Amino acid sequence: MLGLRRLLSFLCAAAVTCAVAQHAPPWTEDCKKSSYPPSGPTYRGPVPWYTINLDLPPYKRWHDLVSDKAPVIKILVNSMKNMVNAFVPSGKIIQMVDQKLPGLLGNFPGPFEEEMRGIADVTGIPLGEVISFNIFYELFSMCTSMITEDKKGHLLHGRNMDFGVFLGWNINNNTWVITEELKPVTVNLDFQRNNKTVFKATSFAGYVGMLTGFKPGLFSLTLNERFSVDGGYLGVLEWMLGRKDAMWVGFITRSVLENSTSYKEAKNTLTKTKILAPAYFILGGNQSGEGCVITRERKDSLDVFELNPKQGRWYLVQTNYDRWKSPFFLDNRRTPAQKCLNRTTQENLSFATIYDVLSTKPVLNKLTVFTTLIDVTNGHYETYLRDCPDPCIGW
Repeated sequence: MLGLRRLLSFLCAAAVTCAVAQHAPPWTEDCKKSSYPPSGPTYRGPVPWYTINLDLPPYKRWHDLVSDKAPVIKILVNSMKNMVNAFVPSGKIIQMVDQKLPGLLGNFPGPFEEEMRGIADVTGIPLGEVISFNIFYELFSMCTSMITEDKKGHLLHGRNMDFGVFLGWNINNNTWVITEELKPVTVNLDFQRNNKTVFKATSFAGYVGMLTGFKPGLFSLTLNERFSVDGGYLGVLEWMLGRKDAMWVGFITRSVLENSTSYKEAKNTLTKTKILAPAYFILGGNQSGEGCVITRERKDSLDVFELNPKQGRWYLVQTNYDRWKSPFFLDNRRTPAQKCLNRTTQENLSFATIYDVLSTKPVLNKLTVFTTLIDVTNGHYETYLRDCPDPCIGW
């Protein structure tokens, strides 16, 4: 009983500390200025580019990339296995993954299962673990996305990819284990057909879905996790038990980037397709007013909130909470991002000022893996690895 009381006291103290830190320096700060071009302690480095040739058979498309990245993919997969084994020391969970998940092949849509099989064969990672590695990204992302429109009707799209909450805290350097191990596997991808770009994206080597990308000249798309009681775990469980009428969110994002030919078509698909996990799709186009946040339950769309500069709505900010509700008191990134955009003003929007907003704590935090900036009309796409040196809040 005494041990339980101590644990509860510790958790309460941690919650109070985090709640206070959300609103007080040095874990928060005034809006950043002049942080672009990226440099200094919050900039980890550039992200390498790879070409994915869609004319190749799916089995072969990822061979060059995963051959280069196999050592760091293995480190990441082993860390995830160690965390699972820490909760179930018998090793039975990983044994079940290795033995049972490959039997689910034949149930994935499109080219995805052959692509995963090719990744497994090249890296030497068991196929079941490659599948679980892809499922993993459906469940643990916490992100900030924004779309802005300037006075001339020009759209910009920015995002911080925050990933790895509660997946191992390194007490030696105050970082999330999985967040740090994702940085070496972060890659920019140029998907080509007939030697021409179909779409560009930023992803993690070994993952065949997409969370961040754009189709030059047409639209941009980012995916944020949505916390819901009817959550992704239920969708994954239903899928494993045989219900196959819903799409994996990372797969639908990739499918839209690859196959949709307009903002309108992309919006329609993202609004109406059944998905395995609740999500926010943040979609930007190439004309004034073409920007929206689509709030999704697994079966239905709850809300489509659109840019409307004529009514003063020249930006949209989406984190991991419904816009009509207050953010969780331990995780309010929305308010600081809105404050910094308001200070920026509509007249001063650029990659530089969007990067400043995404570099301001707690929008930038210990979970932030990378920052992406997208200009659909001009075809510009930039991604940078990030750090958040102490003092910096955990999420």
